[in-house]
Amino acid sequence: MDGAIFMGGGGEDYRTKQGLLMKYANRHGLVAGATGTGKTVTLQIMAESFAAQGVPVFMSDVKGDLSGLAKAGSAGFKLHDAFTSRAEKIGFDDYTYEAFPVTFWDLFGEQGHPIRTTVTEMGPLLLSRLLELTDAQEGVLNIAFRVSDEQGLPLLDLKDLQALLVWVGENAKELSLRYGNVSTTSVGAIQRALLVLENQGGYKLFGEPALDLADIIRTDIDGRGRISILASDKLMGAPRLYATFLLWLLSELFEELPEVGDPEKPKLVFFFDEAHLLFDDAPKALVDKVEQVARLIRSKGVGIYFITQNPADVPEDILGQLGNRVQHALRAFTGRDRKELKQAAETYRDNPRFSTEDAIREVGVGEAVTSFLEAKGAPGVVERTLIRPPSSQLGPIEAGERKALIDASPIAGKYETLQDRESAYEVLTKRATDAAKEAEEAERRETEAEETLTLREFNTGRRYTGAEADKPNSRRRSRKSDEGFSEAVVNVVIKELKGTTGRRIVRGIFGSLFKGR
Repeated sequence: MDGAIFMGGGGEDYRTKQGLLMKYANRHGLVAGATGTGKTVTLQIMAESFAAQGVPVFMSDVKGDLSGLAKAGSAGFKLHDAFTSRAEKIGFDDYTYEAFPVTFWDLFGEQGHPIRTTVTEMGPLLLSRLLELTDAQEGVLNIAFRVSDEQGLPLLDLKDLQALLVWVGENAKELSLRYGNVSTTSVGAIQRALLVLENQGGYKLFGEPALDLADIIRTDIDGRGRISILASDKLMGAPRLYATFLLWLLSELFEELPEVGDPEKPKLVFFFDEAHLLFDDAPKALVDKVEQVARLIRSKGVGIYFITQNPADVPEDILGQLGNRVQHALRAFTGRDRKELKQAAETYRDNPRFSTEDAIREVGVGEAVTSFLEAKGAPGVVERTLIRPPSSQLGPIEAGERKALIDASPIAGKYETLQDRESAYEVLTKRATDAAKEAEEAERRETEAEETLTLREFNTGRRYTGAEADKPNSRRRSRKSDEGFSEAVVNVVIKELKGTTGRRIVRGIFGSLFKGR
């Protein structure tokens, strides 16, 4: 189909081509359906089609199945006959097996290139969402970010933020006068949340080199768009981390990409799988931010496609912006299920040939109810569509094949070595070290002065003669006892300075900030 990606065949005989117009692909979309109804294959064929037309794709691989995009399907595959039969049935005459250019990413650096951002780039709003902070705790985190900006303390990784929060807690009284209440209880709660995130492996998300957006907006040497696949099977063990990272990536695209208006085809297509995780228990401020990004990012040439089990998982204000839809089967066993099914059907433009509600309930695996934007951006009539078969391998590739592709990637070696340049942790550590040295030097000078004064007093003190020693009230001392007492006093003074005064000086300036480091 010219200027469109071929999605499958519709109509009574499934010979009517159903396609998504490229010039409206940045108007966003929805792929929904119950588990096992074919959403993953739909994602695969959409990624193939966009890549074939030179559009880069970013997608998360929640089940570990999408790595097959990097390898062509084969005639020996058990579904080969079914695929070729379906291609013939829908008029997919040029159906062939083909591999596509893929870049593998992994937040944990195990199944792809490491992908990172900095704490500063993440920002307090998303970080608060990630850590599940209360309003009061989020306020303290905002103060920490302000202190970071004003004092030139870069926040690159978690240890930077942890060190800064300790400093904020130690200086809570002074900061409260300027910014409002800084509760040490809130600081402690944030530190505990950071510890939980660290234990989940989230610390690997933060650091440098940070992701260069140009590396996910690449085309291959043959002009096809590269498909960036984020390994998410392990990441889903921390669903809040998964959702927050993808939202951060969308925000970065929104902030950094230039305006392009309505391009003939998108600059990037972004698939957000398990989209309900983004909105579960999300505060209104966050939902408003997602809505703003979804509304405005299309002018940057980016199309967002939310993948979820039920359209009801997506807030109505955002759902209304999703013009291109592929709805796989929904189950309706309970009253609530039937109500949600009816609501989903009401969002489509009716087709007089069938009931949309019945069609959504009845479509089989690999079949869907579709509606795509037509001329002037108007929604097309809903249609039952038999989704075309994929050209790449269905299912994951072998671990060895994946490693070979990672090693041969055009960005191989760029992100693998973690960098740790001077940032908040190092700056605060240096301040503490310098202050400790100054305190130690002051202690040494004070000790020397006290020692000198004590020796002078005893060396120039009054000496008693033998005649005086005979007097009833005189104290008899030998020269040896004078010297012994003098040394004892000096030792007491030095011990007091070293054991108490010096520690008070350091604690008074920095508290326990870097104790034991």
